[in-house]
Amino acid sequence: MLHTADEIVHRPMALDDLDAVLEIEARAYSHPWSRGNFVDSLLAGYGAEVRLDTRGRCLGYCVAMPGVEELHLLNLTVDPACQRRGHGRALLRRLVQVGLQRGDRCLWLEVRASNHAALALYQTEGFVQAGLRTGYYPLGAGQREDAVVMSRTLVGDADAVD
Repeated sequence: MLHTADEIVHRPMALDDLDAVLEIEARAYSHPWSRGNFVDSLLAGYGAEVRLDTRGRCLGYCVAMPGVEELHLLNLTVDPACQRRGHGRALLRRLVQVGLQRGDRCLWLEVRASNHAALALYQTEGFVQAGLRTGYYPLGAGQREDAVVMSRTLVGDADAVD
């Protein structure tokens, strides 16, 4: 189902959202975050937001850890059934706005080297590769996958204000 901007609601993630979030997490990843990961993030005061349709169905979410003049995107996930419809881009752009409002200098993240769709999204949103973390993500059967570290400068970013 396609959604227009008027049908979408963004709000802070709450503990009550975790059942829906964990269902999406399990469908989206071979090594999903646990309930404990989300609870710890919420209790630590990390920025966490859900994107809902008008029926209250969770379409996606993001979690970011604030730092000193920076935000670290820890998790941005869209329900696999709702991908390629702009939900991830919308969540990312909202996070950029949060960073600008906080006065952060940059937003950075790690992404699996094999996640070509996410890499393309981040590149089109102004992120550049800043490094590589070798063997960062588990693959199963004792295997590991590299993480591409990406960052986007926020200070003086006129394009981010629109």
